[in-house]
Amino acid sequence: MSVPQVSLGVPVYNGEKYLADALESLVQQDYGDFEIIISDNASTDGTEEISRNFAGRDKRIRYYRNETNIGASPNYNRTFDLARGRFFKWCAHDDRCLPGFLSRCVAMMEAAPPSVALVYPWCDVIDENGAFLQRAPDRMENRSPHSFRRLAYVVGTVGWAYALWGLVRSDHLRRTRLMAEGAQNDYVLLAELAMCGQFLEVPEVLFQLRFHRGNAWALCSADQGTTAWHQNRKATRKSREKLLAWTDPRLANKRLWLPFQEDLLLRYVKGVHHVSLPATQKLLCYMTAPSVFYWRRFRNFGGLCKRRLKACFTPAGTSDHKEETV
Repeated sequence: MSVPQVSLGVPVYNGEKYLADALESLVQQDYGDFEIIISDNASTDGTEEISRNFAGRDKRIRYYRNETNIGASPNYNRTFDLARGRFFKWCAHDDRCLPGFLSRCVAMMEAAPPSVALVYPWCDVIDENGAFLQRAPDRMENRSPHSFRRLAYVVGTVGWAYALWGLVRSDHLRRTRLMAEGAQNDYVLLAELAMCGQFLEVPEVLFQLRFHRGNAWALCSADQGTTAWHQNRKATRKSREKLLAWTDPRLANKRLWLPFQEDLLLRYVKGVHHVSLPATQKLLCYMTAPSVFYWRRFRNFGGLCKRRLKACFTPAGTSDHKEETV
C-alpha cells in the first residue's frame, strides 16, 4: 500500500449529529492522495456505525475504537501517532472542510520551503444548524525567520485559533508536545508550532468552524450559563477543572490554583522549554512569552477603560455594545 501525502485525523466522541457531514466534506475533496484516521473514543451513540459505514465505502478511511474514553487530548494525539502522511491535518467531527481545502493548502505547502510549518485558509464560524455567524478574525500568517518573533505574533494576536486546523508539516508537529491537557491547548500548540516554523495563509474561505452547545467549553462550563463559553477567561476554577478532566480523565482529581491567565502563560513557557531551538532563540522566546502576554493584557485593559470612559460621555441609547475583554 502506497503512503499517502496527507493524513487527516478525526478524533471523535459521541459525534453522531455532525460526523457524517464532516466526513462527507473530506471524502469529496478534489485532492485525493490522503488517508482518514478515525479514532472513536469509546462512543455510546451511533458514531461507530457511521464510521464503519464510511470506512466500508472508502478504502482511504481507517477506523479505530478505544476500549475506554482516554480523554480528548490523548485521542487527538492518537490520530497523529497513527498517521503516515508527509502532511497532517486534524479534523474535528463537527467542522466542515469546503471544496478545494486540501488542494489549495497542499499546493501552497509543496511550493513553500521546508521552514513552513503550517498552511491554513480563512474560516467562517457557523452555528449548530450550519448558519453563518461571523468570519473568524485571526490572521496568523507570519514569515519571520526568527522563532521569537513568530511566537510573539501568536501570543499577541491569537483569538479563535482556527489556524491549527490547517495543514501541518508532520516533521514540525513531531517537535511539539501535540495536544496537551487543559484549557486553550490549541493556543499553546499554535505557539509551539510557531517556534518550529513559519505560517502561510490561503486568502480564501475554505473551512467552517462550528460553534454549538456540544463544544467542550460549553459542556464543562454549563453551570455558568454562556459566560465562560463565550469568554473563556471568565471560567471558574470548577469549570476549568471539569475541562481538564475532559481532556484527560487521569487528571480528574487535579486542582488548579493559578488564575486562568497565569496558567495559560505558564503553559506557553513550558512550550518554550520543550521545543528544541538554538540557545539564543530559546532565550529570546523565554523573554518574549511573558512580555508579549502581559503587554496584550495591558493593551486590552486600556481599550476597556477607553470604552467605559466613552460610555460616560455618550447619550443613553447610543452607546455601542462591544465585548469587554482584559
